[in-house]
Amino acid sequence: MAIIYHITTQTEWEQAVRNGFYASPSLKEEGFIHCSQDEQVAKTQQRYFSGKTDLVKLVIDTDKLKSKYIFEWSPSTEDTFPHIYGPVNLEAVLKAEPI
Repeated sequence: MAIIYHITTQTEWEQAVRNGFYASPSLKEEGFIHCSQDEQVAKTQQRYFSGKTDLVKLVIDTDKLKSKYIFEWSPSTEDTFPHIYGPVNLEAVLKAEPI
């Protein structure tokens, strides 16, 4: 079981629970949902969510994902990140941890 992570707000997560799936704004805007590996989460939070509150970290089991995910190079950070090409089915989310 490979685990990846996604940072979002508690409000967006609650909306996902009501909808039955999670889809970040980036899915519509860029075609995929940005995720991180464990060692990348802190830097991702610092880079993109600095000063924001009400955040949760989704713990995603890639074996349970129905949408395709792939690791892709990010030239801006010079690192490889997991991207999910479709909505996240709730069964794949093991937990939403406040951060």
